[in-house]
Amino acid sequence: MTTTPGKHHEDLVEAAGMPVGSGVMKSSYDPRLTNEDLAPLKEQRWGSYNIFAFWMSDVHSVGGYVTAGSLFALGLSSWQVLVSLVVGITIVYFFCNLVAKPSQVTGVPYPVINRVAFGVLGANVPAIIRGAIAVAWYGIQTYLASAALDVVILKLWPSLMPYADVEQYGFLGLPLLGWCTYALLWVLQAAVFWTGMETIRKFIDFCGPAVYVVMFLLAGYLISEAGWGAIDLNLGEVTVTGVDAIPVMLGAIALVVSYFSGPMLNFGDFSRYGRSFKAVKVGNFLGLPINFLMFSILTVVTASLTVPVFGELLTDPVATVARIDSTFAIVLGALTFTIATIGINIVANFISPAFDFSNVSPQKISWRAGGMIAAVGSVLLTPWNLYNNPEVIHYTLETLGAFIGPLFGVLIADYYLIRRQQVDVDAMFTMSPAGKYFYKKGYNPPAIIATAVGAAVAVIPVLGKITDVAQYSWFIGCGLGFVVYLALAKKSLHPAPAKS
Repeated sequence: MTTTPGKHHEDLVEAAGMPVGSGVMKSSYDPRLTNEDLAPLKEQRWGSYNIFAFWMSDVHSVGGYVTAGSLFALGLSSWQVLVSLVVGITIVYFFCNLVAKPSQVTGVPYPVINRVAFGVLGANVPAIIRGAIAVAWYGIQTYLASAALDVVILKLWPSLMPYADVEQYGFLGLPLLGWCTYALLWVLQAAVFWTGMETIRKFIDFCGPAVYVVMFLLAGYLISEAGWGAIDLNLGEVTVTGVDAIPVMLGAIALVVSYFSGPMLNFGDFSRYGRSFKAVKVGNFLGLPINFLMFSILTVVTASLTVPVFGELLTDPVATVARIDSTFAIVLGALTFTIATIGINIVANFISPAFDFSNVSPQKISWRAGGMIAAVGSVLLTPWNLYNNPEVIHYTLETLGAFIGPLFGVLIADYYLIRRQQVDVDAMFTMSPAGKYFYKKGYNPPAIIATAVGAAVAVIPVLGKITDVAQYSWFIGCGLGFVVYLALAKKSLHPAPAKS
């Protein structure tokens, strides 16, 4: 039966953008594992456009622009970069469909579906890891948004320039102006969170298209200044050719997968609302291969035109906007990128910890509490030091990939090969020792061991700065997690019969 939700649960359900009581609460469900937000959905209404809008918000940010632009500066020819982008984003599309299905079919979010593989209590392990990673990304994206806001402020009040110099007024690697804008956006995001998910959804729906409008306007302005003939899809000199280009292309593919590994892992938090798996797949196709490739081409066209117009290559859209001789254009462009980056923060780094941390203690941690845990933790990480140059960007992505990969491998191996896509939904909400997913005191040892082995091995080349290997940290962790779990699980579990 469905229970009447208490007031303290209302904000949890808001996090999902659904009306209160949308989760079907049965009397047999243990309160230590359940609230209306984590319970299976009563209705699944999202269509393809909703999923497409999610990916637009995730891609269209300063971080997405810088990441896409950096691939075109690897010394490859433009066609090689485009091939790498297409292959990389196709892998992401394929993997997102794999992650989407178990949550779409059962109607439960990422941390809950993990109870099948990790145990009803063991699922807190991937939840906490993913939540901690969301904290890091929350800080990085807030920093990138604050950097865009700095541009606007310095354009309007040039006298503040000394306060933007970390050497003169700096603390922990960030100048005073940076601290002020970071704090302002930190508070603004918290305020948006507090208004409820309906406002957030409208905000996100605006973000993705808004960036496209500004990007096209920016490209149009640069083309009018330099002419169509100035467009060059090679942002740097082509220094790698022939067979030597293959490892560079593979590295570019790995970088694309690593960049999306976070939202890809917990994509079930959103696919659970899909009215059908087909609708989710269509939304993924429009939002990933189609949208990402178009955004990447627009990115490199814009960046390439900065050379003839400004005399130097600018791969940061905010820096590009700042060079325009119009205060209105600068303010409009920088504010748009600021808003868009806040949008990705809400999508990828607020909803995720809201579910993840709520899963740890459903009756005590609400979505607002989960979001604020991420927000507070983000400051302590000094995220500006995690994303301040290409080398550090790659190091950050590689480290996060090492821990995300094994979680992905375990989930996919369990659902598709061990369970044969058969899940007992009610068993995910019982603490009975006889429960199908209780295992040993609520934990499934094969899943924990596989995650630990995969992460430990994958992070070694990252910490040892073995670049040629470290860039594949996600793939190493995913592969090991998949293989080790499969080997251990087959010894301790009895696979469900194949579907007829």
